[in-house]
Amino acid sequence: MPRTAVSYSPLTPNGSIAEPAGTTINPTLVTNGVVVENADPERTVLRVANTSTGAKAVTVRTGSGTQSWMAGQGDLTANVASETGVSYIGPFTSARFQQKGSKLYVDFASGTTGTITVLKLPKAY
Repeated sequence: MPRTAVSYSPLTPNGSIAEPAGTTINPTLVTNGVVVENADPERTVLRVANTSTGAKAVTVRTGSGTQSWMAGQGDLTANVASETGVSYIGPFTSARFQQKGSKLYVDFASGTTGTITVLKLPKAY
């Protein structure tokens, strides 16, 4: 099955935004994973809220292809605390995590529930 696309929630330079609702982490998302299209890894931060009863792992997959020359360092796995746990993961190095076609892949441990929000950091002014 194809990964589920999750869009960016851009942050506003010199401003503020309301807390984005995020995308629900359901069994389909856990099985298929997430893809962030047109990814800008150095400006990408993942907000993951875990509502599961135990801590769960979130994995950002290493890239494939010549642009990912640091992929040999492996995946990045972050543990998100149980129930009300929230973790911010990133920003990321393109040379390690960018997939072909400017994509970023994120996977979840079995049984993960909660939300994921993909935040995009603004360029400096």
